[in-house]
Amino acid sequence: MSKEVELKLVLDIATADAFVRSDLVGGPTSTRQMQAVYFDTPDLALSRGGVSLRIRQSGDTRTQTIKVADAKAAGLFARSEWEKGVADATPVVDDRTPIPALLGDEAGTIAPIFTVAVERLTWMIDSGEASIELVLDRGHVAAGDRQSPVCELELELKQGQPAALFTLAKALAAQFPVRLGVVTKSERGYDLLRPASRAFKAERVALTRTASAADAFESVAGSCIRQYRLNEAILLTQADAEALHQARVSLRRLRSAFSIFKPLLDGDEIPHFQSELRWLGSVLGEARDLDVLLAKAKPGGLLFEGLNQARDAAYVEVDKALGSDRVRALMLDLTEWLACGAWRTAPSTRDARDASARHFAAETLRALRRRLSKRGRSLQSLADEERHEVRKTAKRLRYGTEFLGSLFPKRKRSRRYGKFVESLEKLQDQLGALNDMATAPTVLDRLGLRDDPGAKSLLAHRKKSKIIDAAAEAYDDLLDRKTFWG
Repeated sequence: MSKEVELKLVLDIATADAFVRSDLVGGPTSTRQMQAVYFDTPDLALSRGGVSLRIRQSGDTRTQTIKVADAKAAGLFARSEWEKGVADATPVVDDRTPIPALLGDEAGTIAPIFTVAVERLTWMIDSGEASIELVLDRGHVAAGDRQSPVCELELELKQGQPAALFTLAKALAAQFPVRLGVVTKSERGYDLLRPASRAFKAERVALTRTASAADAFESVAGSCIRQYRLNEAILLTQADAEALHQARVSLRRLRSAFSIFKPLLDGDEIPHFQSELRWLGSVLGEARDLDVLLAKAKPGGLLFEGLNQARDAAYVEVDKALGSDRVRALMLDLTEWLACGAWRTAPSTRDARDASARHFAAETLRALRRRLSKRGRSLQSLADEERHEVRKTAKRLRYGTEFLGSLFPKRKRSRRYGKFVESLEKLQDQLGALNDMATAPTVLDRLGLRDDPGAKSLLAHRKKSKIIDAAAEAYDDLLDRKTFWG
């Protein structure tokens, strides 16, 4: 078994062609046509277990590879890997691999589920003490009659430190519009077996009881970056309201992660990242506010048309931002900092980083709940601005709960976790509705639509008192819940 450390970058066909023609890394050392067949059980048990099994053919050589993901990563993949030559297209599954233990009797049901066909160009690059294999794959993934194109650069560390991968990646990004890649070829294949996704919600962050606080932060931040990139990929092709909403959520989650894990973090990069994330979130927020209003407006009429035109203009700004070097660099810089940044070795935060994630989680969630309890008192008599602060605190507690909840897996605590999250969601829903009410007049004023007759229905506060009462009830219900962290 070996450990694979790999950075993935995605690019379009025209950029790939320009890269091959350039002299940035010289000519490739090899060009191969490669076919790979991926296997799983009928109920996709390998995928659920975080395992991929493939047999790749290049010329007359067949190689079987089994990979086990340590975690869903944001661009930088570190995975356990078993590789061996095989005689034919039949997998060899024995006790030297993790598959028998994972599948048991189901191991006999393994069968082909999708294929990958690519042309692979390879370069070997030596940089100081590091040795990196750079490959360009162009081709497709196919499952039945569905296909997904593949055009990506993979930088695999053969020797040296991960920082060398980012040095090379930044040299590539300086000349070509590459983006951080967060999806493996096997994930592309499995996606073809499911209905196409319009947007990607946050994935569960799976933390082990032995994880350190630093391990937890790395997993949480990586999950946020991955969620952003998955939704950004959709927004680069279409103006989708749900993908935009989830992209914005991912940025808020990441900013919250910086705040929640602040005791671990040190360095000048953090204010810069927070500022850049705030800027990008505000660009997406302009479009999101208009999506919310447009969904409530009656079709037809000047108000609807005005909101629709403003929304289209806002999405043009979103497209400009997402297409910028600034955003591409931000995602790559974040991933580099997460993997090799000074926060990992700063003496001032060593004790906090090395602390048990479980202990950190209990202390942090307790403090967030206490802050919400204090800010939410007399919720019904608070001003809009004060209720907005309660909303932000509740949101941070919600994110902290989702980030760290897997550290408390016992059945009793699991039931408490579900009920706690349910109460948080109810509170957030009501506070969110109140925030939309407070935001609408500002947006309409900015567009010169406040006096439009159709605006009255958007600004009506007939139900505001009921929503406030519902928010207060949800707040009381949440504080009555038993905590799941003990």
